[in-house]
Amino acid sequence: MRARSNLRSWFFVGLTALGLFASVAQAHGPTRQKIVVQRSIDASPAACWQVVGDFAALHTWLPPVEQSEIVSGEADSPGAVRRLVVGGKILEETLKSRSDEKHKLKYKMSKSDVEVLPVNNYSAVLQVKPEGEGCLVVWKGAFYRGYPNNDPPENLNEAAAIAAVTGLYNVGLDSLKKLLEAKK
Repeated sequence: MRARSNLRSWFFVGLTALGLFASVAQAHGPTRQKIVVQRSIDASPAACWQVVGDFAALHTWLPPVEQSEIVSGEADSPGAVRRLVVGGKILEETLKSRSDEKHKLKYKMSKSDVEVLPVNNYSAVLQVKPEGEGCLVVWKGAFYRGYPNNDPPENLNEAAAIAAVTGLYNVGLDSLKKLLEAKK
């Protein structure tokens, strides 16, 4: 009888521990998200890079950006900081690397606003690759959701962050495609 009672006690201890583990496992912080969006464009890689590679001129092809300007450093050199105005709010991004040879640039958001883009610790890579008679523009982003703690509000959770960045990339690449193909 005593063995049965001990077994029952251990069973309940095990269930309690399992319940605690499950609640801790569900209450986790944010995980790094990664997005890749690409677009084929009927324009030469050089013509596309001339637009995409100009770190100061994001406003010329990304519709939500009302204004972009270099506020620190050399325009196309690592360390350059661009200030973006989006909906009257200010964001800043720092150029991490740029290669004319590879038609590639990497940047990181250095001043963010979750009301504009519901993310934290955002970084991205833009690259133009040859594709047939035209080019392929690949935009990769990595970020955390806008709310860094457990139980984020719906507008700052992973789904909101992924939707916002994916939407931004699609709008931007569609606009770039329209701009470049109209010049042809």
